[in-house]
Amino acid sequence: MNRAYVVNLTRRRWLLQFTCAAGAGLTIGPRRAFGAAENGVSRTAEAIHQEVILKATPKRIYDALTDASQFQKVESLSDAMKSLDISSHPARISREPGGAFSLFGDYIVGRQIELVEDQRIVQAWRVVSWEPGIYSIARFELTGQASSTKLVFDHAGFPAGTAEHLAAGWYAHYWQPLEKFLSGT
Repeated sequence: MNRAYVVNLTRRRWLLQFTCAAGAGLTIGPRRAFGAAENGVSRTAEAIHQEVILKATPKRIYDALTDASQFQKVESLSDAMKSLDISSHPARISREPGGAFSLFGDYIVGRQIELVEDQRIVQAWRVVSWEPGIYSIARFELTGQASSTKLVFDHAGFPAGTAEHLAAGWYAHYWQPLEKFLSGT
């Protein structure tokens, strides 16, 4: 499958577009962002781009994000434990492309789109309070750097106006507790 990225550098916003081998395209982005833009390309779609350096190997991080028992421990270190009852709904994560996942007490659900061991995770990701059928794309790219890993994260296709909340959530509920989990504290 070929992937193309449409980028608007002046606003630091992008829209992820998949192009299938047969030539049919599927554009993923906020529904409300599509107006009468030329060629159907949105120049106003919100997106999140975050980069974090974690003191662990790509394999250790990949496993923490794709193994339900390890991710359950990451969840327990996040602020979500205070506001959600995740103990009665443990993390469920398929390690197969197309498989489902459910996190944070079933508050976050989705499907694994692409899994490249120790390198990349791409998910169709949603908050259950979003309108039915609305899924965003979350992409985790892992690159080893000496004794650390650079995690490049891109998230697009979520409902308009939710970027700030989601961006803060990634730090509070993923990166900070993941860092604690990896350091053993």
